[in-house]
Amino acid sequence: MSLTQLALAICALLVTPGPTNTLLAIAGAERGWLRAIRLIPAELGGYLATTVPLALLGAALLEELPQARTAITLVAAAWVAWLALAMWRVPAGRSGRLTVTGRRVLVTTLLNPKALIFGLVLLPAETGDDLLRNFGLFAAEVVTVAMLWAALGAVLRRGDRAEPGMPPGWRRAASVWLGGLAVYLVGRVVGLA
Repeated sequence: MSLTQLALAICALLVTPGPTNTLLAIAGAERGWLRAIRLIPAELGGYLATTVPLALLGAALLEELPQARTAITLVAAAWVAWLALAMWRVPAGRSGRLTVTGRRVLVTTLLNPKALIFGLVLLPAETGDDLLRNFGLFAAEVVTVAMLWAALGAVLRRGDRAEPGMPPGWRRAASVWLGGLAVYLVGRVVGLA
């Protein structure tokens, strides 16, 4: 795969709406773009903690333990379902409460099924130099796309800049989207998706 093809494949997968992107958009709406981008190191750390071992050892491990992919997908589905419930349950009077934390972004990214594709398919390379190049490109794109999702959320921010929060309807829509992602992940495990 050429560098251009790799860059496009990484970008296409990163911009796809998923649990981490949803959290960054919510963070942008809750606190504005400048404060939301402070969560990007948590996302990048989560991706690197998952993709580096997968790129180096993942294919061999998954051959020996094929049920590991299923287990990871089910844990990810459970976490995303829990996030959906947490977003849904924010009381209307407390919708200004910040619900997206660095810890939630980190755990969500660690469990993000996209990391399997990055670590097992897109990032592995024949040489150490190519592997470093691939991870450099990946890190740059993670940061760029995260900034864009936080910006999208900041556009949704309501009221004056002093009032954090996301309109309840947007929060509920994000909750429904996360719930749908959780159902999709379970569907993949049972062969329906």
